[in-house]
Amino acid sequence: MKVALIGATGFVGAPLLQELISRGHEVVAIARNIEKIPTDSELIVPKQADVLDTEAVSQAVAGVDAVISAYNPGWTNPNIYAEYLEGAASIQTGVKQAGVKRFLVIGGAGSLEVAPGLQLIDTPDFPEEYKAGAGAARKYQGEIKSENELDWTYLSPAIEMHPGTSGKRTGTYRTSLDTPVLNEKGRSIISVEDLSVAIVDEIETPKHIKQRFTVAY
Repeated sequence: MKVALIGATGFVGAPLLQELISRGHEVVAIARNIEKIPTDSELIVPKQADVLDTEAVSQAVAGVDAVISAYNPGWTNPNIYAEYLEGAASIQTGVKQAGVKRFLVIGGAGSLEVAPGLQLIDTPDFPEEYKAGAGAARKYQGEIKSENELDWTYLSPAIEMHPGTSGKRTGTYRTSLDTPVLNEKGRSIISVEDLSVAIVDEIETPKHIKQRFTVAY
């Protein structure tokens, strides 16, 4: 497949790029700073684009089979709430303008329901420094439900996500829809490498069209 990856140099985007090319997919790797995109594979096609420029997004993703958005304006960005929502809307519109149907968004875990009627972001111990970004991701998760043209999927990562948990990619994970996947210790955790496995699995064999799902061990 030919896949456009928005945010190809980020915490999720960088390992996801490697997972995609390891499976033989051609990747249009989109970032604001393309100097950070690896050039050691002929499967990687770097493209520079600002996600806030809808026309630039449309041109960058034209002709691909699927678009994956790993967009995040940065947890330390003081305007993360407004910028996340503006960027997410711009990407969604740009994908539609390009005529691409398959669209997967990597969102946040804050909107997962940890008890009946209680989302993670509304729990007392949710870190204050992540509330703005998580709140924006939750709002967008609600908004994308009304998208009818695209075959969209919204993926909420596990509540805890670390690079290289146990030091390796295991290739295993479990899924749920709106509630966290918990292990025997009651923790929702996954490595970013195995999150990438789940993302590419969903792109190759879609199981959650017009749905949100989440993954963890």
